[in-house]
Amino acid sequence: MRASAAPRMAEEVLPPAFYPVSLNLVGRKCVIVGAADDREAVEKDHALREVGADVTWIQDYEHLRDEDVADAYFVIATPQEEPIAIRLRALADKHKFLLCAIDQPKHGFVAMAAIVKAGPARIAISTGGVSPRVGGKLRAALQGALDETFTRFLDCLANQRRRNKAVLTESADRRATMMKAAEGFEVEVTFRYPTWFTDELQEFAPRLLPKKD
Repeated sequence: MRASAAPRMAEEVLPPAFYPVSLNLVGRKCVIVGAADDREAVEKDHALREVGADVTWIQDYEHLRDEDVADAYFVIATPQEEPIAIRLRALADKHKFLLCAIDQPKHGFVAMAAIVKAGPARIAISTGGVSPRVGGKLRAALQGALDETFTRFLDCLANQRRRNKAVLTESADRRATMMKAAEGFEVEVTFRYPTWFTDELQEFAPRLLPKKD
């Protein structure tokens, strides 16, 4: 009797890109599922509390109950354990809460962005779940560039904005003045890539045909 072929694992399905949004979580129940010593869970707990969310942290996630997340608005799961992510996805479909399964984007609806902070400025970086490491590198580089001088620059722009609002009555004039105030501010960006990638680029680089006599 011919043995049947082993079932093939379904390929990971990701959207072409995640749609970037910012959530107002003030007073909303947000649940973190992750161990007490999990650095990712610690960071998410701090970040959620910083924006005013009502945070519940389930550290003993092996004994997670359905009712622990049934009334949640947003759930973040940090364990790299697919059975937990699969279970939470089923609960998210049932109870209609937003779910982020860290490093397992196919099970969630939300891809966490790396956040850069400088004064009032916020820059969110997301690779759509493809490579959190690349997102982290971008965040570190930008955070290093957006130093105290940049924050002071924004503070000065804010002061000018307040003064212009008091002096100039026309919004078009205020806008033109603020645009002029930012003239001279420039940004330079440089990337370096790993050797395996530059070798791949060379391998598939188009080659020029020799000229005909």
